[in-house]
Amino acid sequence: MKIPFRSLYLKIFIWFWLAMIIINVALFAAVALTRPTPTRRSWRDLAQVGPNAQKAAEIYEQSGSSALTAALQATEKASGVSATFFDENGQELSGRTVPPNAQELRARAMETRDIEFNFAENTLVARPVVSAKGQRYVYIAHIPRPPFQRSYQTLGLRLLVVLVIGGIFCYWLARYLTQPLLKLRTTTNELAEGNLGARVSTKLAKRQDEVGQLGRDFNSMAERLESMVKAQQRLLGDISHELRSPLARLGVALGLARQRSGAEANGALDRIERESDNLNEMISQLLTLTRLESGTDGRKRTDVDLAALVREVADDADFEARSQNRAVQVVSSDNCSINGVEELLRSAVENVVRNAVHYTREGTAVEVALRKQNGGSDNFAVISVRDRGNGVPEEALEKIFRPFYRTEDARDRQSGGGTGLGLAITERAVRMHGGSIQALNAAGGGLSVEMRFTLTGSGPFGASSPGAQQT
Repeated sequence: MKIPFRSLYLKIFIWFWLAMIIINVALFAAVALTRPTPTRRSWRDLAQVGPNAQKAAEIYEQSGSSALTAALQATEKASGVSATFFDENGQELSGRTVPPNAQELRARAMETRDIEFNFAENTLVARPVVSAKGQRYVYIAHIPRPPFQRSYQTLGLRLLVVLVIGGIFCYWLARYLTQPLLKLRTTTNELAEGNLGARVSTKLAKRQDEVGQLGRDFNSMAERLESMVKAQQRLLGDISHELRSPLARLGVALGLARQRSGAEANGALDRIERESDNLNEMISQLLTLTRLESGTDGRKRTDVDLAALVREVADDADFEARSQNRAVQVVSSDNCSINGVEELLRSAVENVVRNAVHYTREGTAVEVALRKQNGGSDNFAVISVRDRGNGVPEEALEKIFRPFYRTEDARDRQSGGGTGLGLAITERAVRMHGGSIQALNAAGGGLSVEMRFTLTGSGPFGASSPGAQQT
């Protein structure tokens, strides 16, 4: 799954993982830098310092330094606590090795006449003692590091384990929170692309949290939208069908009127006939648009040679354009074909070309091109139609494919005709074949409309053949 850099998924994962890292680094630093807390055993060893110190003074005064050395060795063997014994002048009396910092700690204990500690590495405890003869001594016990303390390597390993486990947990949590939103986004895109039946999955809608509620609300919105659009489509279809009968009767009445009227009525009757034909054409386009919108156009698909189709449409349009001092030229034609409904594809291309002929300036030519483009994993057939008119406002480029939409500039006022349905039919026909359509104002003036179809080899939407034919 490709994750955008600024996605909510990545933000949740990083923030949770950073929190785990900061917490564990702080715990690591606290353990490494603070002095150890005595364990049960170290408390026991500390409690024995006083009696051992008094006993050492008695043994030294009664039996000498040899007996003192033997007693201190026996204590170390029994408890693991080594000790040294000093007189008030700082001389070690047992002959044992003096630990680092012991002399400094002895002097401090001698001065304060109280027990003193040093936790620099292992615990040193200095205990002043006064013998029965009134002599002053200092007993220093060397207590090993408490067993709970570990090496930095061990602490680092524990930190690494916690971070890995925390990272896995944060990844799962971020995925749990954002995966439903990604599914909802996919469904929203399907709905925006015209799939009115798009709904979020039942599993997501059954969730009892805010995401589940959002999914249920989305489904309700999509159902209402689908109902409204279908009602509108049915209304257009019903109206179009109902208007066919009055128009047919109007044609019969028009024929009878021509027979019974004189020559002076021919102008008015001709005007009535033209308007009737325009109305009949509009109804036909409305029915076509309704079938495309509802997906009920069940015409059979075949392999369509796009190069031949484009050339035929261009030749027919050029023949009609010559009478208006305009022309239609095919500037390039690559050999490619797709699987589709030939009538709909022809209507789509023809609508765009005839629209361009209407708006291109006199003495200019409409340029039609069919090119095959490589888009990485897919190939595309791109049909572009460019006129030499005034173009359309930038804000209207996407709106011109809506039914009955007309711009308010000179482009529409020049034509004086058109129903606003041709480009809408083209857009639906192109989308029905898995393609896309785009309009843009060309450099140097005029409007360029591009229809793009995917060529996927032997797939459902077509095939392509090598070679190109230039004209």
